[in-house]
Amino acid sequence: MAKPDAVFIYVGTYPSEAVARADYDVVKDLHAAGAIGTYDAAVVSKDDAGKVHVNKDETATRHGAWGGAAVGALVGILFPPAIIAGTAVGAAVGGVSGHLWRGMSRADVKEFGEIIDAGQAALVIIGESKLLQAMDKAALKAEKHVARELDVSSKDVDKVVRDAAGELR
Repeated sequence: MAKPDAVFIYVGTYPSEAVARADYDVVKDLHAAGAIGTYDAAVVSKDDAGKVHVNKDETATRHGAWGGAAVGALVGILFPPAIIAGTAVGAAVGGVSGHLWRGMSRADVKEFGEIIDAGQAALVIIGESKLLQAMDKAALKAEKHVARELDVSSKDVDKVVRDAAGELR
């Protein structure tokens, strides 16, 4: 049984960025309907040169307190910074990546990285405990997916992001 304040990660692969973006819109609709709480999501793709691109819209980052830090932290763990295109690493991303890294096994990191490599695009979602149940019911169109509960508290992630935002002010 899921811990009520656990952090969940969902990574699904898609044949195209357009199909991944359609599921990204489903996630935003689920949040608007109250089916999921705080979350961070992005479509991740690789270009022909092997650079990783994290694509999100500004509306999605306003849905929760994490504001892009959670997905940025996970992508930073999965891929070397040299292949990530245009990603700014701030205090929140650094702090969140430490929490996520402690909550994942090396096998989890390998599996998430391999599934992203398997498709043309991936949808990466990190959120609170309601996330996994909502993703199962949403019938997303991912060709493959991996979902994990991490041994990390969403309250701890919230605190790291709030503390980092306070330092920026």
